[in-house]
Amino acid sequence: MSNTHTNLLFHIVYSTKYRRNLIRADKSPRIYEYIGGVIREQKGVLIEIGGISDHVHILARLSPTLAISDVLRITKANSSKWINETFQPNFPFAWQRGFGAFSVSASNVKQVRNYIQNQEQHHKRMSFRDEYRQLLIRHEITFDEKYLFEEEQIG
Repeated sequence: MSNTHTNLLFHIVYSTKYRRNLIRADKSPRIYEYIGGVIREQKGVLIEIGGISDHVHILARLSPTLAISDVLRITKANSSKWINETFQPNFPFAWQRGFGAFSVSASNVKQVRNYIQNQEQHHKRMSFRDEYRQLLIRHEITFDEKYLFEEEQIG
């Protein structure tokens, strides 16, 4: 074959550090727009983005030339820096260390987009912790509960 053809679709989920409610509804459109720009700079295509105050969901087509961990490291680092410089929050903004990335078939794009668009409604019934556990289980990803979420050390 003389060319490479890919459709690497991912549903990506990550939260604010310690799942703090740091993404204000009035700021989220600008934050999501910025994240989309960072993904585009890395040869990706943002298809959908949304979330609530403590986490974000992204549906994106990523380049086969970049590792997903590198794309997310750059996306999270650049957006954290931008959020802190742009909004100058009283409490420093940071994303959690890890992420969830789940492959999506082209036939399921519509359902995943709908899921992301309806995060506000979804989280009236379910916490982020429960949602994330369900995603891991649905995608048959083994996890150890004690390492699943970063916890803030008090004292």
